[in-house]
Amino acid sequence: MSVVDARQLRAKVKEMYKSVAEQPRGTFHFQMGRELAQRLGYPAAQLDRVPAQAIESFAGVGYHLGLAALTPGERVLDMGSGSGTDAFLAWLAISPGGQVTGIDMTDEQLAKARRLAADAGVAGVRFEKAYIEQVPVATGSVDVVISNGVINLCADKQAVLAEIARVLRPGGRMAISDIVSEKQLTEAIVCDVNLWASCIGGAMQQDNYRQSIEDAGLTVGEWRENPQYGFISGSAQGATKTFGVKSISILAVKT
Repeated sequence: MSVVDARQLRAKVKEMYKSVAEQPRGTFHFQMGRELAQRLGYPAAQLDRVPAQAIESFAGVGYHLGLAALTPGERVLDMGSGSGTDAFLAWLAISPGGQVTGIDMTDEQLAKARRLAADAGVAGVRFEKAYIEQVPVATGSVDVVISNGVINLCADKQAVLAEIARVLRPGGRMAISDIVSEKQLTEAIVCDVNLWASCIGGAMQQDNYRQSIEDAGLTVGEWRENPQYGFISGSAQGATKTFGVKSISILAVKT
């Protein structure tokens, strides 16, 4: 099967998530904001401690921080950190003494997250520009990798999973939420950059996703479906019905 053009995909994703950062009340295939976060399971009391402008651009697909079980002093890498909601929440959990590094490729998301961190006086979080297929983080230097609805946006998911395994220390864990499908998507969908950028076209078939995680050297400990998450547009809902496109949260440990 042919695959999407990676450069076109990155350009389209950057364009879309620029709008997510700058126009969070715009129209997208997916829901956003605090109402979505709470429906997915984010505790309201914790969201109250995060900059509201970060939450308004929240476009996650699940709540995986509970699976992460973060503790003070841990080093966390947030792959595809967006405007910073998960990174700020992780910092609350690993303080004092911990460090969160957020990685994103979209300038507008990075600018927003950095501004919000500076305004809130959050010293234990930094945001770096990079692609998650190749992160500027030392091998074995991370306790926990988190990511929310981002890996499905990458053309080379195996490269992303390999990077996660590389940066994790032995016994380190990956806690992510992402989009998968029950059935293999058609070539027409897989080659459509618009559907990829909308978190549909890049949904890997769920059995293949699990196998890719294991192939990277991680052992899946928990796999949860998130029925609270749903797409908005008719085309996205159609893909959900036809191919079983859905949200999942995963905990895996580096062996």
